[in-house]
Amino acid sequence: MNGTNPLAVVTGASSGIGFELAKQFARHGYDLVIAAEDAALDSAAVTLRDQGTDVRTVRVDLATYDGVETLWGALSAASRPVDALVLNAGVGRGGAFLETDLADEARIIDLNITSTVHLAKRVLPGMVARDRGRVLITSSIAATTPGSFQSVYNASKSFLQSFAQALQNELKDSAVTVTSLMPGPTETNFFRRAEMLDTKVGRAKKDDAAQVAEQGYDALMAGRPKLVAGSLKTKAQGVANRVLPDRVKAAGHRRMAEPRRGR
Repeated sequence: MNGTNPLAVVTGASSGIGFELAKQFARHGYDLVIAAEDAALDSAAVTLRDQGTDVRTVRVDLATYDGVETLWGALSAASRPVDALVLNAGVGRGGAFLETDLADEARIIDLNITSTVHLAKRVLPGMVARDRGRVLITSSIAATTPGSFQSVYNASKSFLQSFAQALQNELKDSAVTVTSLMPGPTETNFFRRAEMLDTKVGRAKKDDAAQVAEQGYDALMAGRPKLVAGSLKTKAQGVANRVLPDRVKAAGHRRMAEPRRGR
């Protein structure tokens, strides 16, 4: 990496919203370090390089302590400041809590929560010392709703929402900004991986990942604290969730996320 461009780090960048966010940074002149676990990371890097940006891939399992440390080691070895950090890696698992595997639920916590806190702990001190930097945390509109039949996933996104807002307050006297991105159901591999294709939300029309990423990038650059991103329908749901009682939201979520075989 030549070091003349600003540097963005994007986790979960092999596909979906993470890949589209990386494309936004490439389009705006950033060099990139992208991280993910799967082999699609290499093809994502080829596409990004075709946009004329410098890209380094770090293929690691961020659900593990060593995986996060490996990514942090690669960033440290680059000897370049991180101008933008996108904490996007995440996973879900649908189904009744009494029926899902503990290992699946633990992985949600390890990847969605623990890796986010871990990498933020490594990168943020340097940003604050330089008094420059932007952090985007991919939360979800799910953070605002009790997640019946997706209980641990929604709870993990609620954690990320609270975490982002706490950091915003702690860093308010610095030039470092933290933005929470809150997409709704989006056309990615998420629902297949979460084994939710037999649910109403899994089969429904979803938002475009490129649209979500563009809105998220713009919000990050503007220093906005949070954004419900995607279609007008998703934004309207975000407004409704501010006033609806939790029991009503939980019942609505059940209708969307309960597997067909469980009805």
